[in-house]
Amino acid sequence: MTDAPRRPPLMPLDDALQRLLAQAVPLGMTEQVDTFDADGRVLAQDVVSALHVPPHDNSSMDGYAVRAADVAQAGVELPVTQRIAAGQSGQPLAPGSAARIFTGAPLPAGADAVVMQEDTEALAGGARVRFTAVPAPGQWVRAAGEDVTRGAVVLQKGERLAPAGMGLAAGIGLAELCVAARPRVALFSTGDELVMPGAVPPEQMAPGAIYNSNRFFLRALLQRLGCDVTDLGIVPDNRAATLAALQSAAEAHDLILTSGGVSVGEEDHIKPAVEQLGSLDLWQIAMKPGKPFAYGHVNRATGGQAHFMGLPGNPVSSFVTFLLLVRPFVLKLMGATRLDAPAMTLRADFDLPRPDKRREFLRARRNAQGGLDLFANQSSGVLTSAHWADGLIDHPAGATMARGDAVRFIPLAELLS
Repeated sequence: MTDAPRRPPLMPLDDALQRLLAQAVPLGMTEQVDTFDADGRVLAQDVVSALHVPPHDNSSMDGYAVRAADVAQAGVELPVTQRIAAGQSGQPLAPGSAARIFTGAPLPAGADAVVMQEDTEALAGGARVRFTAVPAPGQWVRAAGEDVTRGAVVLQKGERLAPAGMGLAAGIGLAELCVAARPRVALFSTGDELVMPGAVPPEQMAPGAIYNSNRFFLRALLQRLGCDVTDLGIVPDNRAATLAALQSAAEAHDLILTSGGVSVGEEDHIKPAVEQLGSLDLWQIAMKPGKPFAYGHVNRATGGQAHFMGLPGNPVSSFVTFLLLVRPFVLKLMGATRLDAPAMTLRADFDLPRPDKRREFLRARRNAQGGLDLFANQSSGVLTSAHWADGLIDHPAGATMARGDAVRFIPLAELLS
């Protein structure tokens, strides 16, 4: 009697991510987009300012521009010789005079301070002004270049743009930005048990049939990352259909993403089909949820290859492995320089007495006391846990957790952006 072959040890998550990222060569294709449409896109080149922001010294208050030396004590009165609104340019300020000025208006030459109108009294119908406070040089003045200096790199290549970055680009006059082209991703599900919502009412579902939830959240996650997604639907559980779907997807896409069907069962056709058309590695990753994962390539008939990733079929496993493995892979394809999601240390307000052999990513939520509550059912089939949670607790293998312990928490807001 021969011994059964020993299973290889589970691969640590960090090792799996390192192997994945080594395969993710940035696509290198770029396009010009309107700055209005650049949210979430990855910059393909540095953004350099051609001007100071603000372009000139200006007032940060409604009030009066003065020479600080002319208002050495409270009660001083000065004639008001001009009025400067935002968008206007005043005349040089004569010594011993004041200029009525409004927020954003350029400071007249010679002025070095602004006294806000609450510290003044208008006299003679506004022809003169009395100061009730003594200004310091530079008071309520926004200096030229205070925000951005001419020649400065305002946004760096590889940054993923957010609304504030779009505003910075617009603030230096850029109507368009050079960004990485969107990765083209083909998405499909396998399994004759899958049914699309709306196709069959719940009361008529056949025994063993399930609605295809993974397809909905995976498509949304890809689109949030900025991918150009082609939804190929549900591929029937037969070899010919699987081969045809993979070959067609490889020709026009950079990545093929599937959920479920990557196993060794008689009805699991993804594995042999990918191997026939290219190459496939099946990884057993030391993480919970999400142990099974597949990565490989599908050769194009026209030359080149498309990346292939197979996610586990259980919905929470598929959700978590996407966030921790697919997300950084796709970001690197776009040339992004920041691939990880920042974590924070928070307090556990629960006990977890049973350790697991695998590194766990527990669905949890912050509470009003500043700690974390744990969703009661951490099963990989309970998608409610991912909807309820606002983050993942990164819990080491073999460890217990007690109420009051400091734990590593990854907010979902960052992972889902």
